[in-house]
Amino acid sequence: MRTEPKLTRLDRVFARLDREPERPAHIDVPKMSRHRIVLFAATLAFYGAIVWAVVITSWLVRLDWQVMFFRPYQQWSEIHWFVDYYVVLGQRGPTAVMVAAWLGWRSWRQHTLRPLLALGVSLLLLNITVGAAKYGMGRLGPHYATIIGSNEMWLGGDIFPSGHTANAVVTWGILAYLASGARAQRWLSAVSAVTSLGVGMATVYLGTHWLSDVLLGWTAGLLILLGLPWFEPLIARAEDAIFDLRDRLRARRRRTSAVPVGTPPVVVTPLPDRDDVAASSSRAPVHLAPGPHTVRSERSPVTPAGSRRPPHAERHPRGSASSARPVTGG
Repeated sequence: MRTEPKLTRLDRVFARLDREPERPAHIDVPKMSRHRIVLFAATLAFYGAIVWAVVITSWLVRLDWQVMFFRPYQQWSEIHWFVDYYVVLGQRGPTAVMVAAWLGWRSWRQHTLRPLLALGVSLLLLNITVGAAKYGMGRLGPHYATIIGSNEMWLGGDIFPSGHTANAVVTWGILAYLASGARAQRWLSAVSAVTSLGVGMATVYLGTHWLSDVLLGWTAGLLILLGLPWFEPLIARAEDAIFDLRDRLRARRRRTSAVPVGTPPVVVTPLPDRDDVAASSSRAPVHLAPGPHTVRSERSPVTPAGSRRPPHAERHPRGSASSARPVTGG
């Protein structure tokens, strides 16, 4: 007799995935072509040029101060409420949840974990590279500036480059990177560019970033998207490892559920030790008391002082033949 294994929620998810077709053949994994390498090198050079322009307190720093003194949030105060909401499109938490939900549905339909793994790798690279640059250069923001006209570098700040801008470029740009068609890639590239541009300008409007912070944030996010094909082999190996682990867990669960119900457990009795056998054979044998044995009903209750039953001349043991009683009467 066999019982059907009880499916857990994870089993139902994988069963649903197994009913979907395998990875579509038209999905092309981007490769690090010569054209992409040239773009990556040019973007990296632009990144270094922005950092150098800020370090030497060039015209870019003077432009930062001019924009700060202009105070856009006072010039166009009627759109302040809209900008407060729009800038959320650059926050890492909300945007990561929204994009992960969409890419999770794509992973479900296409029977592949590549979209989610690519998102995870890109966000990890973003945290490492942008976080290291922020704390390494330590630039103060406009609201905490100390000396007018200075670059405010290495003073313990964490705004250079802009994390909101870089996160908007990577989070929304990953949708264009993972698009399966050329037309979809063009449309999603345009949408992500406009969204990240708006997020960067929103931080300048609110006065939380210098203009040079936003320029460096755009460049930092673009570098991650351009260099992501270098990590595609790692993503493929991680996907294979996860599916192999799933298959092993399934096989182990099937072997466990294949044991028939009602099979008595096999009790293994250990063999006695040689020392125990020798000790038991050396003991004196136990003999029962000689003589006939009576049943319990024929035994008299005995106390330490003797029998509780008084002697009677006419009492006979049960089961023995007794003499006939005299018949009285007329």
